[in-house]
Amino acid sequence: MSSPMSASTFLEALMNEGLTVLRVGDWRTHNRNHKGPWGPVNGVMIHHTATRGTEATVRICRDGYPELPGPLCHGVIAKDGRIHLVGYGRTNHAGFGDDDVLRAVVAEKRLPADNEANTDGNRHFYGFECENLGDGQDPWPDVQLDAVEKAAAAICRHHGWTSRSVIGHREWQPGKVDPRGFTMDSMRARIRDRLK
Repeated sequence: MSSPMSASTFLEALMNEGLTVLRVGDWRTHNRNHKGPWGPVNGVMIHHTATRGTEATVRICRDGYPELPGPLCHGVIAKDGRIHLVGYGRTNHAGFGDDDVLRAVVAEKRLPADNEANTDGNRHFYGFECENLGDGQDPWPDVQLDAVEKAAAAICRHHGWTSRSVIGHREWQPGKVDPRGFTMDSMRARIRDRLK
């Protein structure tokens, strides 16, 4: 359990991990903090966008939809591996999920099955949306998977967390399938190796 990094420290952590980071507009102050607290933070959540095209994806993740205002994450990980920062603070990415999963993330233990949605995840997780249709057919370029690994590792490194603090949306909220196209166990193994 940690206090969130400052926006500047977050940016620095990503860049120190070797990522190319693009800053979109007023990303440092674009958030949903008026809807509730941001922190304590406990982990990193990975999503897929179910969209095509980086420009449109970044716009949607920054601005959101009429029924779900943006920002929808902290950073968009594009197919080319670049990270577009669209918000910082509380963002609309995690929604309500399972308190048993949160306890496992905090304890860095094996995740239980998510079977209820009773806990506000937007408060507790950094969120990355990854540009992918999420249909199981859209490819995940190596450079994009490398960026997912590096971004999650950067946050874990700063907070002193292990790879067990990184989860997929599908592991948090019943009915979610993202990210689809790779397993979170394989991604956690990559992050674990990077943190060694």
